[in-house]
Amino acid sequence: MAAKGNFELLCLENPLLDIQGVGDEKLLEKYGLEANDAILAEEKHLGLYDDLIQNYNAVLIAGGAAQNTARGAQYILPPDSTVYIGCIGRDKYGKTLEDICAKAGVKTEYRYDEETPTGRCGVIITGHNRSLCTDLAAANKYKVDHLKQPEVWKLVENAKVFYVGGYHLTVSVPAILALAEEAAAKDKVFILNLSAPFIPQFFKEQLDQVLPYVDILLSNETEAAAYAESHGIASKDIKEIAQEIVKLPKKYGKKSRTVVFTQGLDPTISVVEGEVKEYPVHAIGKEKINDTNGAGDAFAGGFVAGIVQGKPLETAIDMGQWLAKLSIQELGPSYPEPKQTYTHS
Repeated sequence: MAAKGNFELLCLENPLLDIQGVGDEKLLEKYGLEANDAILAEEKHLGLYDDLIQNYNAVLIAGGAAQNTARGAQYILPPDSTVYIGCIGRDKYGKTLEDICAKAGVKTEYRYDEETPTGRCGVIITGHNRSLCTDLAAANKYKVDHLKQPEVWKLVENAKVFYVGGYHLTVSVPAILALAEEAAAKDKVFILNLSAPFIPQFFKEQLDQVLPYVDILLSNETEAAAYAESHGIASKDIKEIAQEIVKLPKKYGKKSRTVVFTQGLDPTISVVEGEVKEYPVHAIGKEKINDTNGAGDAFAGGFVAGIVQGKPLETAIDMGQWLAKLSIQELGPSYPEPKQTYTHS
């Protein structure tokens, strides 16, 4: 019988149901969306979800960036390794999320909001681009009080690695800081993903509150550029931006900060103590790419699994690239069955 984990990884963010359809320029234009972006829904976007279901053969997939990452990490780790926390409504979409996570082996500890429906994310696929438009709904109702409940806090105390998606900076900074302080006090690993360009642009203050605690910062090149712009970093060079972030004050924990930037098909960059390294991505023929939605979450899942297993940074990055390569051959942020076993490239 396979050895079991001990719920070493705890992920926090916004559980959403992805409503995903293949669209076109006209659909993007109709709702004022861009081809490769992620935004929070306003009043004018609320018709998108039914539009996708009725007119674009949308499929429903468990989403929310860190929930995708939790499922990805659990895909690699032994059973009982991953806990996921967020807020959903008591409705059929919430039940769908519970079922999908249970099937993936992820232990969920949701807060249930009695008045608000489960959050949803409209995903418009155009070629190899995806536009995400999120109506947070119940996901926006997460409260730090839930995290502090004895049965939930026990899971926090037990975990060795915390992974927080940047989208949660729009919801509950106190909950993120509670995990960050636990990590700093007990020398655990605290990982933050920037998640979307609007986070450093419009939630700069919240991000700056959390960054001093961050042991490992993950981001893609667009989010890194948005961070540079909002924080007065003049350089547009991805490596120089990473070096500047590594230098920022880290008041907590004994570890120096590591920054890892993905760049789609271009090499992944890491900076540790000023040293820059590049890692070419795993090659894949264009004809095999089915859907890039969730590729970044899959990379994070493989990477975080490597960190949980105590692998060197180079191996953790390779694990991330391996899982991202598998995910883009599937529909949406999902992973192939039967389960495949990681081997170092």
